[in-house]
Amino acid sequence: MPRYFTEDHEWIDVEGDVGTVGITDYAQSQLGDITYVELPSEGTDVTKGDSVSVVDSVKAASDVYTPVSGSVTAANAALADEPELVNTDAEETGWLYRIAISDSSELEPLMDRKAYDAYVAGL
Repeated sequence: MPRYFTEDHEWIDVEGDVGTVGITDYAQSQLGDITYVELPSEGTDVTKGDSVSVVDSVKAASDVYTPVSGSVTAANAALADEPELVNTDAEETGWLYRIAISDSSELEPLMDRKAYDAYVAGL
């Protein structure tokens, strides 16, 4: 399944017209220990670039922006009791929400892993 990345350090895995969204390992490492994750509600319609989630850490609170437009279909309920999943496995079990993608062309300007790694290396 293809994975895309944003310059704001979100990732999205795409399977058909559904995306799973989270923050990158780089982002969680910059934030430090995650203490709380505010997740979007199922059924929420979002537009690419909207702040849809907040990740709180010992250092700061950080907005998470949706990489595509659509409707939230699920939130990772495990994060309510275990927000540290974002620290330990940001790009797998620490996912934040799933979204029904309304416009797949919004994926085109996003980066693949190689481009994202090069982007982070330049920071």
